[in-house]
Parts: sequence; C-alpha cells; structure tokens
Amino acid sequence: MIIIGIAGGTGSGKTTVVRKIMERIPTGQVSVVPQDSYYKAAQPGVPLEELRKKNFDHPDAFDWDLLEEQVRALREGRAIEQPVYSMLTCNRCEETVHVEPSNVIIIEGIMALYRKELRDMMDLRIFVDADADDRLIRVMERDVIERGRTARMVMNRYLRVLKPMHNEFIEPTKAYADIIVPQGGENLRAINILSVYIEKMFRDKKLDR
Repeated sequence: MIIIGIAGGTGSGKTTVVRKIMERIPTGQVSVVPQDSYYKAAQPGVPLEELRKKNFDHPDAFDWDLLEEQVRALREGRAIEQPVYSMLTCNRCEETVHVEPSNVIIIEGIMALYRKELRDMMDLRIFVDADADDRLIRVMERDVIERGRTARMVMNRYLRVLKPMHNEFIEPTKAYADIIVPQGGENLRAINILSVYIEKMFRDKKLDR
C-alpha cells in the first residue's frame, strides 16, 4: 500500500492534482480520504448563523483522532465508514461513505501535512502551492456558487480568517513536503511528472498484481 498526503491552501488546486493522479492509477486501486470530511460535528442546538462563524481553517476544527484512526484502519486492510460534512449546514450529515482499503490511499486537505502522526503514515508528501490572488479567485467562485455566500462575505472571511490561518498553519507545512507543485492545479507539466513518479511507485511495489 502507498499512502500519499496532498496539502495546500484553500483554492490551490489540490482536487485537480488528485484527479490527475487517479487517472494514472488503475481503476479501483485508489481510495481518497478528504480532510474536509473530518470537521468536528457541531453541538446540538447551535443556530446556523453561529455555525457559519466557525473557523474552518484552524487545526482545532478537525477531528484528528477519527481521521488518524480511519487511515490506520485502511492501512491495516479494514474498511471504514467515512463521515460526510455539509458546508451548507456547517455540520456532519447522518449518512456516511463506505470506503474499502485500496493499494493507494490519498489523504487530501489544507492541513494534510500538519500533524506528525499523520505524516508518519505517508509514503509521499505533496504540497500544492499557488499564488494568493489565484486562490482567492477560486475560493470566491466556489463559495458563491456552491455555498451560497456573497462576494462580500467571501472577501471578509478571506481577510479575517483564510489569509492569517494560511500564513500561520498551512504555509509552514510546505517544509514537510517531499514534492512541491508550484502554480497549483494549473501546472499540468509538474502534475504529469508527479503522476509518472507515483505510477512508478505503484509498479515498483507491484501493487497492480
């Protein structure tokens, strides 16, 4: 089994990198563990207006124990019931996603490289880097379309939360990366080189047999 961690700021293009990697690995051989699924469940009775004020870019927002427990389970060949988190309700959903162990496990999220316990389980650590302005544009497009926020709400959140949290908690994890992908998901040449390298790891471990 190969465990890959893919970190990077919000809107950096991590999802694009994951998709390109998955295209190079045989179908059914990759399981993705999105860190966004492991935001902590809200306390009962908290109004949605208050939940929306939650700092989703702070390490304390994540249920690290559950994330690490489920990655260990996959590594040991056991299936998991992955939580589902809704950014519309700012809470966990009742349903879960059944995830079977695969030859390649990808842990993807803004702080995938933050915790040493999680990093130590990884065979390859990747940081997807991108210009701050480009990340802001992607975040604005996503949050307005998918999360029902106004452009002003997104900009206020970026200045108040995203930018300082990125500088304090996300950017420093670049130091733990084995590979840094500059220019984010737009750097197709770097992504292709990375995909070839992972494909070679896959073959070298004879995981397709």
